[in-house]
Amino acid sequence: MDEKAFETKVIAVTTAWIENVVIGLNLCPFAKAIHVKQQLRYSVSFANNGEALLEEFKRELKKLVAARPDHIESTLLIHPNVLDDFQDYLHFLLLCDATLEELELEGIVQVASFHPNYQFAGTAPDDVTNYSNRSPFPTLHLLRESSVTRAVESLPDAAAIYESNIATLKRIGESRMKAITAALLDRAATKPGNDA
Repeated sequence: MDEKAFETKVIAVTTAWIENVVIGLNLCPFAKAIHVKQQLRYSVSFANNGEALLEEFKRELKKLVAARPDHIESTLLIHPNVLDDFQDYLHFLLLCDATLEELELEGIVQVASFHPNYQFAGTAPDDVTNYSNRSPFPTLHLLRESSVTRAVESLPDAAAIYESNIATLKRIGESRMKAITAALLDRAATKPGNDA
């Protein structure tokens, strides 16, 4: 598969996950508006090592900050070829935090973390609540702090999102969430123009 076809496939799978899981299960009540307005940037990285990914991370940070929010509200930096291991991914997040500080973007941009093997501290690998942060591919979500603040202020009880997500995921169950994820990968892979 050439790079363009690979990029198209990765974006199709990630978009299906956003539509069917993040928005479909209402795991993030802020996601729908950004998705509908097409203000979410999908950037697929072909990096195969952390150093190359860090350079792309820096470029995407600068692109986000330079863009008008009504053009790019936030960015998904999807990196299928690097940081498959969740512990390596967690270590890389520390580099992301250091980069925000280095570029003087603390308080301006924050990074949300998503990974196929995401596991919250204190949970078992098969705990269904991990699916609130499980994405088809390792992904860094770059968010404007100002947008996050506005979104949180617009909800009467933003803390309730976490409890609601736990209740939703427990109602669905781990086996069904696993099946939903597998179906998204299969469906997106068979869309015209996304042949493996």
